[in-house]
Amino acid sequence: MAEALRKSDGKLPEPPARLVDLAASDVDHEAAVSWKEAENPDSPLYADRIKVHPRDVRGPIRRIKWAVLGLLLAIYYITPWIRWDRGPDAPDQAVLIDIANARAYFFFIEIWPQEVYYLTGLLVLGAVGLFFVTSLFGRLWCGYTCPQTVWTDLFMWVERKIEGDRNARLRLDKQPLSGAKLRKRTLKHAAWLLIALFTGGAWVMYFQDAPTLVAEFFTGQSSTGTYFFVGLFTATTYLLAGWAREQVCVYMCPWPRFQAAMFDEDTLVVTYQRWRGEPRGKHKKGESWDGRGDCIDCTACVAVCPTGIDIRDGQQLECIGCGLCIDACNEVMEKIGRPKELITFDTEANQIALESGAPKPKWKLLRLRTLFYAMLFLGVALAMLVTYVTRANVDISVLHDRAPLFVTLSNGDIRNGYTVKILNMTREPRSFRLSYELGDGVVGSSMSVVNLESTGETATLTADPDSVATYQVYIRAPSEALSGESMPIVFRLSDPSRGDLVTYDSVFRGPAK
Repeated sequence: MAEALRKSDGKLPEPPARLVDLAASDVDHEAAVSWKEAENPDSPLYADRIKVHPRDVRGPIRRIKWAVLGLLLAIYYITPWIRWDRGPDAPDQAVLIDIANARAYFFFIEIWPQEVYYLTGLLVLGAVGLFFVTSLFGRLWCGYTCPQTVWTDLFMWVERKIEGDRNARLRLDKQPLSGAKLRKRTLKHAAWLLIALFTGGAWVMYFQDAPTLVAEFFTGQSSTGTYFFVGLFTATTYLLAGWAREQVCVYMCPWPRFQAAMFDEDTLVVTYQRWRGEPRGKHKKGESWDGRGDCIDCTACVAVCPTGIDIRDGQQLECIGCGLCIDACNEVMEKIGRPKELITFDTEANQIALESGAPKPKWKLLRLRTLFYAMLFLGVALAMLVTYVTRANVDISVLHDRAPLFVTLSNGDIRNGYTVKILNMTREPRSFRLSYELGDGVVGSSMSVVNLESTGETATLTADPDSVATYQVYIRAPSEALSGESMPIVFRLSDPSRGDLVTYDSVFRGPAK
């Protein structure tokens, strides 16, 4: 490249004829533009954002999006207020992540900290489920259920109600600052901030009791942390849904970068039927449609796109698959008397068949990748279900004292200390029997529990409902009975009334021999 520049006195050589032809035919416009920018040393490295002003559109897809938006927002805002009776001294909020008491509640399900693997399982299910849906219906998540899409749609609805539709907003942007403009902008941003405040407040309600939080929040009794996180989520919602908008999807979100790997020729995606629409051009009423396509180049599809792209250029990273361009195009086709669905949800395989005049292929719901995703999803879900159904409602953990590892008593016996924690996952008090087995053939050992008078090989311990009971336990054994510096010891916790039994393996330390 450097040699070519020297020979051309610092000027770039002429672009290849292929690029010139492509630029002229508008097929590879991006490549041609890139070459032209390289010729111009004054071209900026970064371009300013071109603000997107989507036009309002009506149609079946827009109605579906409103229905999904309303349903998701209702679930989000109402769920923290649903009550679920778990008994006395237990939170009655149906869905709650109680960080202070280290619990997570989902209706009848209660998750303890040591069961964090359930969260891992849910994340795996979410990822695999997203892969499965994407392989079937493209970016359905992005276009309909992603929080960024839902709240951006809501914010844009507010913007249209206050500032008007696309053309009115474009004119308002160009107008100098005036009282009317200031009033509209102030009202819009105030509405955005109010929605963002409710969003942040609702999110915090999933971590605290909702009625208590509301009462304390508006009376100034909430903690500093509560006000901080409500403010944080309010600010992020206002920034991402009000200002960043499509930039979140295009630049911040990693999903568009690899979601195409889940696509194949049988994935339903938003498709411009090029074989039917080209060659495009303006059309006057009464003119013949012979020798031309149905696309009249009205750019209605571009005007309604929330990311500002032209779907006629094919699949693009910025396309979120919402399908609003379908409603816009169908509206135009109806006006000019042409068949609808020039832009539609379709598969690549079907488009190839339609263009070549071949019979329409049957949509393949079950194919290798969808079967793999479905089996993986069901496998993980089944494993989580079996684990949850068969999990014990009691557990034990034992921590050996580290300083000192052992104590030599006045009579020569060796004593080890242990912190025993009993997890009672039921809603009633329980009584357990704690026993142990020290090495093989060790005789003369005994167990004592701090604050309990009994001494022997067993002890009766109690645990309050839905709590962790902690005991300090000492095991002593004759020095001559020990075979080395370390011997295995097994603690057994049982409930004679229920037959539950859990064990924990630990070690008994002694002096070197």
